[in-house]
Amino acid sequence: MQLTQFTDYSLRALIYIAIRRTTCTIQDIACVYDISHNHLIKIIHNLSKLGIIKTIRGKNGGIMMAKNPAEINLKTLVTKLEPHFDLVPCFNKEKANCCIAPTCKLRKILLDAQEAFFSVLEQFSLEDIIHNKIELYPLLNLTSKGESDARNKTQTNL
Repeated sequence: MQLTQFTDYSLRALIYIAIRRTTCTIQDIACVYDISHNHLIKIIHNLSKLGIIKTIRGKNGGIMMAKNPAEINLKTLVTKLEPHFDLVPCFNKEKANCCIAPTCKLRKILLDAQEAFFSVLEQFSLEDIIHNKIELYPLLNLTSKGESDARNKTQTNL
């Protein structure tokens, strides 16, 4: 099973937004993860549409969490982000074209494996992913207060 790049980037963006205590920008996230700014625009728009984050326009605007990370279940989130979970063509009735489909045992095994994957995700929330904030701060160029080191340096130099 493989998640799309869109889901991967969405999860990474949420990790950054969730541990940062102040608003951030798409540019902040793009710089930290070296992700395309244009790709992140689509991701942030989608996360906002889902009600997970909120975006504030204007000079002092930015991106912030709309929900508490503990309320964001990973299974629910991933199923909303992924377009489908067709591990093999026979999972999709329109694409199924396998001659052994009526007696195939592989489909059932793969369905069970997919259910196990979802079962594990269901046990965790976004809060569980960001529980190690102290270790994440330096990797995401944030201070222990959740502020961007780059912004602090800029403000200090003014």
